[in-house]
Formats: sequence, C-alpha cells, structure tokens
Amino acid sequence: MGSPIFSRFPTFSLAFLLTCLNFLTTQSSASSIYDHLQRNGLPMGLLPKGITEFSIDPETHIFQVNLSQPCNAKFENQLHYDFNISGVLSFGKIANLSGVSQQELFLWFPVISIRVDDPSSGLINFDVGVVDKQFSMSLFESPRDCTAVDSVDFRPQSNNSQESLELLGNGTGEEDIPRAVS
Repeated sequence: MGSPIFSRFPTFSLAFLLTCLNFLTTQSSASSIYDHLQRNGLPMGLLPKGITEFSIDPETHIFQVNLSQPCNAKFENQLHYDFNISGVLSFGKIANLSGVSQQELFLWFPVISIRVDDPSSGLINFDVGVVDKQFSMSLFESPRDCTAVDSVDFRPQSNNSQESLELLGNGTGEEDIPRAVS
C-alpha cells in the first residue's frame, strides 16, 4: 500500500506539524526592540545603539530595556539613558516612559512620553512635563552611539515647573526675600 509513516501515526504527524509551526512562529516573532519601535510607527533611533537585553509584554505592551551602563547621546539636544528604560508602547507613542532624560539649556528633564501625532509631518514630540519639545523624526532614523556616564554625576530635574524655576533662582524660596542688612 506504500503509505507514508505519517499516515500510520496521525497523532505523531499532528504533533510534528504543530511543533514545526510553533518553532517558525517563535523564530519570526523573535526580534529586536528596534523592530518593535518601527512596527509601532516610531523611529528606531529613539533608543541607543547596541541594545540586546529587553522584554515586552504582548498583552500590556509594557517594555523594559536594560543597558550595561547609563549613557548620553547627542541629537539636537542631549538625551540621557539610565540603566533601565521602560514604558508602554503603542502605535505612534511611548507612554509612561522612565529612564530617559532630555537636556534643555543646562538642566535635565525626565521625558514622560514620546509621540508622533501625524507621521506625514515628519515631527516627533517629547513631553518633558513642563513643555513639549518637537524634533524632526529624521534625527532618530538610526540608533546613535551612546557615551557612558557615571550615574552619580547625573541628576535629572523634577517635572514640577515651580521646582525648576526655583532651581533657576526665579522661585519663591526664602533666599529670594530681600532682607535688611545692618
């Protein structure tokens, strides 16, 4: 009758087929954090070059990236990346972002979210709490080299605009009240 081995063992053939499909699906879904950014309409250069350790929850879209050391990358402004970077990835947006700070003048502010409102505009928005900063998406086309920094030397500012003003000497702290000197 010359029937193949799979017809004699239908359970084995079904298990073999499912195992092969599972292997192929697992291999095709295994990707980099940069691939996840691109699939969500974001440029892959939002994160520094060389990230290999990351996780992403397929249900909640919460991701975490682990760097070997904190570092800074230069764009129009400097961005600082902590050891751990996390957020919620959705199409055109990273919300609840932590571990990324942006330098504005001489102060560092945590980036709360990153979003692309209109992909055809070529603009990307960084929300640093006090203000939204717009950049050309072309700045973030490819991951940048990141210069290692000592985490002790880096202290980002608060998102509280009053605290930021006080740090600039324009607040209402006691040191700003004129005093009579005899």
